[in-house]
Amino acid sequence: MTLHPPRQILADGLEISRVLTGLWQVADIEKNGSELDPEKGADHLEAYLKAGFSTFDMADHYGSAEIISGRLLARHDGQNRPQVFTKWCPEPGPMTADVVRAGVQERLDRLGTDCVDLLQFHWWSFEHPAWLDALHEMAKLKDEGLIKALGVTNFDAAHLRLALSDGIPLVSNQVSFSMIDRRALGPLSDLCAERDVRLLGYGTLCGGFLSDRWLGKPEPADITDWSKMKYKRFIYAAGGWDGFQAILKAASSIAQKHHVSLANVATRWVLEQPAVAGVIVGARLGESEHMADNAKLFSFALDEEDTSRLDKAFSQTSPVPGDCGDEYRRPPFLTASGDLSHHLSEMPRAHDAAPAPHRPDATHVLTGSDWEEIAGYCRAHRIGNRILVSGTTAVAGASRAVAPEDAAAQTTFILDKILAAFSALGATANDVVRTRIFITDEADVFDISRAHGRVFSDIKPANTLVVVAGLIGDHKVEIEAEALLQGDA
Repeated sequence: MTLHPPRQILADGLEISRVLTGLWQVADIEKNGSELDPEKGADHLEAYLKAGFSTFDMADHYGSAEIISGRLLARHDGQNRPQVFTKWCPEPGPMTADVVRAGVQERLDRLGTDCVDLLQFHWWSFEHPAWLDALHEMAKLKDEGLIKALGVTNFDAAHLRLALSDGIPLVSNQVSFSMIDRRALGPLSDLCAERDVRLLGYGTLCGGFLSDRWLGKPEPADITDWSKMKYKRFIYAAGGWDGFQAILKAASSIAQKHHVSLANVATRWVLEQPAVAGVIVGARLGESEHMADNAKLFSFALDEEDTSRLDKAFSQTSPVPGDCGDEYRRPPFLTASGDLSHHLSEMPRAHDAAPAPHRPDATHVLTGSDWEEIAGYCRAHRIGNRILVSGTTAVAGASRAVAPEDAAAQTTFILDKILAAFSALGATANDVVRTRIFITDEADVFDISRAHGRVFSDIKPANTLVVVAGLIGDHKVEIEAEALLQGDA
């Protein structure tokens, strides 16, 4: 009997397979410039659909994956229609209504449809506050019927919370999640339980490393496959090859017990995490398709003995540092190239520094706030090695208070804004020597402090936090900062 993957309701009117077919390998297959034949590619997807794997995941930069999926959509309607998820990953910059509409329309055109089942948004640097503008514009397009459900990819817990608290109707967050990369088990899973958001886990097989073929094998020296180049960095970040082999051994013994593959055990472990709605298993169309093996995921479940054995193996590795998505936003970049060069030629800055008026030895940064002109001040001022940042609140656009009911979310937005100002003046968070925090409600102190600690726990600048009688409007927190650069000015 052939087992079909069970289904999961992700949003109203959107029921998905719990095993999604990921098409990122299309980009790797096509990286030498030759595109797959769209109809033949759709034939391969048709086989997945017939086997019950009806949900396909891709992105704007996965080669011709959207076009191939569009050919599949054209063959089906009604109850047999597959679910097609894609991602929009624009370069950081202004996210006007026209820019966002054009990005979404390109997805619709390539897919040949008038509505994307799940459109997922990725942003390369949260120091660029336009990501929140983009999500609000996408929410409007959802209301127009161009998007059935809205998700994000590679958001950490703090920024997912910020988006939700600012009213974005997100249903999912797609993140790396595997027996090697267990970051999503922490604050992100807690937030998902609190806010009714589900995770879509990718990288569950760590680029194919979590499989029988690597059990007992020496560490490979040369890798050309983009996916394996990326996930070997995860193995290294988790402590190296020996710890990885300990996990493989534990998973192999569990696989033998249940008469399934090691890959089945690795994926099943992710599927059983409460926050996870589905896992994304990659396919190399026409080359490596494991439908029968993937169907075995639902022929067994991990018992207490299995999870105990895995936990013991996990203890022989190190936690991958940071939160989900950090691999795209801060060193060490756990990507194929070890940086973002295969995604972006350079990271645009949110703001530019300019000479300060009447001070030839100084530069400053303006962020476009109305109050900077009204009150006559700059966001940040650099004189020599010293940088001073004005009191900063969570303002989007000209005057809208971000996440007015969530002090932690406001703190996250403020610190991103401060770090963007530092970046324009040649500094980083590591150069910060003092912060001052003004809050309106003593009950918010722990949430605000934890949000501050997310950025500064390893840096530990001098800090003062005081409760004040009030701040203007819906602002619950205001922060100022000071940095001191090392070396010559």
